[in-house]
Parts: sequence; structure tokens; C-alpha cells
Amino acid sequence: MDNTGQGHSGTGDAGPGGPGDRRPRPREAGGGILMGRPFGVPVYVAPSWFLVAALITWVFGGQLDRVLPDLGGVRYLVSLFFAIAFYASVLVHELAHTVAALRFKLPVRRIQLQFFGGVSEIEKESETPGREFVLAFVGPLLSLVLAGLFYLGVLAVEPGTVPGVLLAGLTVSNLLVAAFNLLPGLPLDGGRMLRAVVWKLSGKPMTGTVAAAWVGRALAVTVLIGLPLLTHSDGFGDGSRDFGGVDSLTDALLAAILAAIIWTGAGNSLRMARLREHLPGLRARALTRRAVPVQAATPLSEALRRANEAGARALVVVDGQGAPTALVREAAIGGVPEHRRPWVAVGSLAQDLRDGMRIPADLAGEDLLDTLRATPATEYLVVEETGEVFGVLSTSDVERAFVAAMARPS
Repeated sequence: MDNTGQGHSGTGDAGPGGPGDRRPRPREAGGGILMGRPFGVPVYVAPSWFLVAALITWVFGGQLDRVLPDLGGVRYLVSLFFAIAFYASVLVHELAHTVAALRFKLPVRRIQLQFFGGVSEIEKESETPGREFVLAFVGPLLSLVLAGLFYLGVLAVEPGTVPGVLLAGLTVSNLLVAAFNLLPGLPLDGGRMLRAVVWKLSGKPMTGTVAAAWVGRALAVTVLIGLPLLTHSDGFGDGSRDFGGVDSLTDALLAAILAAIIWTGAGNSLRMARLREHLPGLRARALTRRAVPVQAATPLSEALRRANEAGARALVVVDGQGAPTALVREAAIGGVPEHRRPWVAVGSLAQDLRDGMRIPADLAGEDLLDTLRATPATEYLVVEETGEVFGVLSTSDVERAFVAAMARPS
């Protein structure tokens, strides 16, 4: 699965039905342990990966005990190697998405290996349905290629040996990763491919997202109901697989987790699509407040009088030549009692203009949000192409406009 989002949340590749400073292995909030930066994109391992790696080691170790009973306790070391090799395959899958995204000039925030696979956090939408299809398809394609390579390895080694069992397990697991991700529902890769097809046919990306998201929700229900039935009816009719009901409970829990991941991912995809649909309505020029220039030593009461006369709602501090140097913070004005305002200079309530706080008046939509996110502040100076001051943009106005836009029906 893959997700695109604004620093948003990402996508994951579910496993086979089960499964910055420069100091070594640093931690990022919500990211995990940094393992490297292939193609300049950071790869993190989430804490949940260690839980799944332990589970894979335990389950695969039990299978090895039946196939290669002479291994003894060494089987768990072999199983741990399998878990690491499997997630290395998932990383290759995610790198395929990343390379395709970078080729299409789509920024990738990071790759994260986590509970049920991996997440490629691609921060922008594809511009065309064709690119969307390619971006989604390359992941499963690489998984199929890996499965083929591992199968060739199986043919090249002696059956019934540790290498043979490992290669067979990696063949099957990569086939399952590819098959699962090709299921036609968001947030899986197959869902993004379906979205691309519907987008191409309808001409509307939102129509494709709605169709693929609802198929994803139907898929979640199917997994919740069908997976336990499928695994319970896999030929062990004598009940040997259902020792004390443990395996049945495990199947039901696994199905519930997978269904929740798919359902939640489909819902998130819908919300992100609605967000992007309304983003073009956010325009810096329309949201900018008219501002009046004042000297830093001007008393606040006098500055507010001038603003009221001019019908302005913002104050820009300027130097002796009239060049803007700072913005008076709205929150700071509100914190000064009215009787104190004649004695408080506006300069003491201002935030100096720094890089990123001057934004073009023609910014709109996703570009506007990206610019504001790059330099967090409460107010921004909005300027024309000529450098002339147009006014002041308050993040509170942007937030209100965004909420209002999202409240309107699609």
C-alpha cells in the first residue's frame, strides 16, 4: 500500500497474511530508528517492526522444526534471518515506489518499515492517472520480480536444506505481498491502480478515489469475515490446526487487524482527496488583511487608531526608509490592556521578518500550505511580484477558511 499525504501519513505494504542528527541510529518523533538514506530518502524502522519480527521468528521457527528437526535451537536464528530478509524485500518494494515518485518529481518524506510492512510517504499527488498507475504498480512488480529470483534460487540449491527452505519462504512471502497489494481497494497498490483507471475514464480524480475507497472498505469486510474461514478450511479437517482454539483466535485477530488497517486507510484516502479538492480555494490574495506601516516606537494606541481609519486589520513595522522589518502579532495586541496601549511601543509586540515569512500574493492551494508549513509563524508579509507590500496573512484566517471549505459538500 502507498499513501500520499502532506507530511501525511503514509501508506503501507501489508505482509504475507501475517506478516536529524548524524549519530548512529537516531530517533525521529513518530518515525523510529533511522537505518539509512537511499536516494536521499530516510528509511526508518518503527518499534512495531520488532514485535512482528519476533512473531515471524517464532512462527517460522516452529515450521522449521517440522521440516528440519535436526536444527534444534539454531532454527530461531535462521528464522530471524528470514524475518530480516523478508523486510528487506518489503524495503525493495517501497524503494520501487520511491524511485518512481522521484522520477516524477514527487517529494518523498520518508520510508518506514512497520507493523504490517512498509510505508512510502509521498507528499504530493500524481499529476496524471497514467503516472498514478505506474507509481502504484512498480511496487507489486518488484515483489513479483523478487519472488522469481528467489524461486530460481530454490531450483539452484539442494531441497530440504536451510538455504532451500529460506529461499522457498521468501518466494512465497513475496508472492503474497504482491498478490495482497494488487487487491483493488485503497489504500493498497491495487486500489491506487483502480483509482487511476476510474480517474482516466471519468476525468475526475475524486471519482476514482471514491470508487477505490469504497472497494477498499468492502475488501476490509471481506478480509474480516473471509480470512478466518479460509485459513480454517485449509485442509486440516481433523482439527489438528485448532489446538485449544489458539490458531482460530490468531486467525480472527489477524483478520481484524488487517481489516482495520484497510478500512482506516480507505477512509484516510477519502479525507485526503476531499482536502485536495478544496485546496485551490485557499488563496493568499483573498485571505490577506490590509495593513498599515508604523515605526517601531509608535505607541500601540496610535497604531491602532491609524489602522481603524484606514480600515486595516494588521500592522507592519517599517524602518526609516519605509522597508518592512517586522510584523505586529495579533495575539500580542490582544494581551495588552486598553489603558496600557498608549505606553506600549508596537516594536515590543512585533516579530522580526525572517526567511520564509515573505510570501507571494499569488500563492494558492497546496503551494500556499507548503510555504506556510516550511516556515511556521502566526503572521506572514504578503508581497506583490514587484516587492510592494500587499498586506499581512494570518494563519488563523487560513485555518478558518480551510475548515469552512472542508465543511462544504464535495
